[in-house]
Amino acid sequence: MEALRIMIDEHQSLAAILHAIRLMLRDIGSGTLQPDMGLLRAMVHYLDAYPEKRHHPKEDQFIFALLKQRTAEGAEAVARLEEEHTHGNDRIKALEVAVQNYADGAPGGFQGFVEAFEAFAAFYRDHMMREEREILPLVHKHFTAEDWAIANAGFAGSVDPMSGTRTPAEPEDFARIFSRLVAAAPEPIGLGAGPYKEG
Repeated sequence: MEALRIMIDEHQSLAAILHAIRLMLRDIGSGTLQPDMGLLRAMVHYLDAYPEKRHHPKEDQFIFALLKQRTAEGAEAVARLEEEHTHGNDRIKALEVAVQNYADGAPGGFQGFVEAFEAFAAFYRDHMMREEREILPLVHKHFTAEDWAIANAGFAGSVDPMSGTRTPAEPEDFARIFSRLVAAAPEPIGLGAGPYKEG
């Protein structure tokens, strides 16, 4: 059941990042925090590079596909979740456009980014909750020993960056990105060590 532990850990990591961004936007909106566009862009980049491009494909291949081979139970829920995965690029594009408008000083740019982010966060809260409440019980019910072995191996090959682990399967050093995010983000989110710097 290592696959499900990793899946839930990754959900918690994503929830933590969404919470961090929400706190930052709240403080920027109140004037108590100066915006760090590099940090905001890096966070948007993570939301694309890990959840959309690493996490969702693992769920599709090692949870949903295997479950569909074992049972038709929950088929409608699985189909809806898979469909939502296919629209990941649209969600990320909306965030990228919004953060760029904000960085460019477009009228209403900050509020536009806040609204785009809140829509993104609301989607993910609902999406992850449905996966955990509707799909994981079916996985426990229907997976065979062979299914668990396949799923465990698939999820173990791509480790969440919040764990500080980089694997050969990950072409991007997410641990390095996160160390910079934590250093740059203001307390209590991070260490407040200064603006985010690439590289």
